[in-house]
Amino acid sequence: MDALLPVPTPLLEARHLVREYRVGGAFTRRRQVLRAVDNVSLQVFAGETLGIVGESGCGKSTLGRCLLRLDDPTGGEVLFENRDITRLGERALRPLRRRMQMVFQDSYSSLNPRRRVGDLIAEPLRVHPAPEGSSRTAAAIRARVEELAELVGLSAAALSRYPHQFSGGQRQRINIARALALSPALVVADEPVSALDVSVQAQVVNLFADLQERLGLTYVFIAHDLSVVRQIANRVAVMYLGAVVEMGDADAVLHSPAHPYSAALVSAVPEPVVGLPDRRTVLTGDVPSPVSPPSGCRFHTRCPAMRPVCRSEAPKLRPLGGEFRSVACHFPLTAA
Repeated sequence: MDALLPVPTPLLEARHLVREYRVGGAFTRRRQVLRAVDNVSLQVFAGETLGIVGESGCGKSTLGRCLLRLDDPTGGEVLFENRDITRLGERALRPLRRRMQMVFQDSYSSLNPRRRVGDLIAEPLRVHPAPEGSSRTAAAIRARVEELAELVGLSAAALSRYPHQFSGGQRQRINIARALALSPALVVADEPVSALDVSVQAQVVNLFADLQERLGLTYVFIAHDLSVVRQIANRVAVMYLGAVVEMGDADAVLHSPAHPYSAALVSAVPEPVVGLPDRRTVLTGDVPSPVSPPSGCRFHTRCPAMRPVCRSEAPKLRPLGGEFRSVACHFPLTAA
């Protein structure tokens, strides 16, 4: 009998993660609770890219910030390199910051406009102590900054310029270089190409893929554009109203979605072939308020295949064939 292969330990794991906000005040009689992330569990393994997709306001960015402890979760746990970081104090968390970094959506507001690009990329090197056996002399920092600039496709001359002197795509390259300064294991990219032109999007996505191959990086890639996620993700988690409704291998989810919401997202991706019949699934109604989500399945108010049980009973995320494939739907499409 063949020996069972060991199950790999995830680099990053979220267990029943919850993030709530108190909303209301001046124009309402009482404050309410908005659950931006609702009982999310997921795993990210070393060397892979997990894409997180969904409409604007579904909780993707909040989830990404909670995974890195930029926002403190209200409940649940986050484990990084098999260590619970959920309730670590800032002093205990600081050494781990080197190992996990973020690339933000707005490439301009995430850069200090009064500082030169070289100083911005060098800042993490000056803030964090040097690893044992290396130095942080001015010459060593300069050499590292020039190495990072070359790595992301910027010239050494660009280091003396200011952020406003660059295009959006170039500024995002600066942000990527700064995120890589401390040689992290994990990078969370929050809508990193959504504000860029289509041609520039392709360049930046290709840069992410090239850096992953060269440096062995692990990504959590947040996006609302499935055509972008399709290019880079190994696995995909689909979010709706704060919860994950489907998760699995990227090819399986994007070519054979099991949840009606995933199917609607996939059908909205433009086809590059002229003359094909329009097969889009058009969802009716608006996204419900996360302050007062619907009873039962949170998607039932917009679902074209809704049945009575969907109004009363909330489906759990459960396995659906294949490794790591799961769906939160009473009547998954692949079983129809």
